[in-house]
Amino acid sequence: MKFKPLVIALFSVCTLASAQRPQGPDYQLALTDHKGQLRWHADGFKIIQSSAKPGGHEVGIRGSDNTGRLTFLGFLFLAPEGAPQSSAKCRDQALSFDKKSNPALKVLRTSELTPTSSLPVALASYTVPMRDGSTEYIVRGFIATGDVCGDLEFYSKQPISETDKDLGAVFSSYQFDPEYIPTFGDVFLYAQILYQNEMFTASAPIFEKALSMIPQDGAPFPSSQIARRVATDQAGIAYGVSGNIQKARAIFESAIQKDREYPMYYYNLACADAEEKNLPEARRHLQQAFARKANGNPGEPMPDPTKDDSFLPFQGDKEFWSFVQTLHSTQ
Repeated sequence: MKFKPLVIALFSVCTLASAQRPQGPDYQLALTDHKGQLRWHADGFKIIQSSAKPGGHEVGIRGSDNTGRLTFLGFLFLAPEGAPQSSAKCRDQALSFDKKSNPALKVLRTSELTPTSSLPVALASYTVPMRDGSTEYIVRGFIATGDVCGDLEFYSKQPISETDKDLGAVFSSYQFDPEYIPTFGDVFLYAQILYQNEMFTASAPIFEKALSMIPQDGAPFPSSQIARRVATDQAGIAYGVSGNIQKARAIFESAIQKDREYPMYYYNLACADAEEKNLPEARRHLQQAFARKANGNPGEPMPDPTKDDSFLPFQGDKEFWSFVQTLHSTQ
């Protein structure tokens, strides 16, 4: 399938840089099918990377401060089956694993604190020698209950401590809410992280799950209509890129029954037609898409079909390609 992956740039809440950070410096992580939310407050940081694992059992973000002195890694994950967790157990298991992979790791101290939440935070400070001869300083905080664990790690080339004013403030705000129920925004963002890391097969069913959870106000999108359109596009394209054309087609055809004037549903059906070498249907769906081009989401341009991998193989079909070029010239 040659559906072109859709990269969302229109809504800042869905870009990689702001995934899991809907409100300023308040960072939030949630899984897709498991209660609980990890959150903390950290001023002056910018997210530089997001990650997630297929299956909905681990999500993480990496951030760097404005000075370049500090970087953090934050993860929320399910513990291995049969491993009930406390904050201290999660910390000790992680340190044991890291020591096995790097025997030179030196633990400086461990401690616990209890922020405003009821769950304690198990802290560890340690150093790791680097290949270039330098030393990396790490402060790490764990918060866990049941089968879920949060891991927040700060590291630097300069000495740092959990007693530093800035890190102390972060860990004082570090909390896990075990009763939190994941929302549409949580599920969509998890899927989007997988999608942006080109794990399309894994992201598709999670986008589809998000489609069943659209809130009336559409949050974090401007409206429920836009939320549904974007989630539908992402779900269908993810299935298409993964090679499941029938599933992609079914998603877009179902969406048209509820929102007949949105052009991208027809455009993506044309991509599916082209992959199946059904040019009459591809032409019909392209005509329907461009007839509705004024009805796209605000700021969303129509794709250029003359540059689309789904249609490029048919440049040798003079009649079809002439039609495609006509569409492009009318944009």
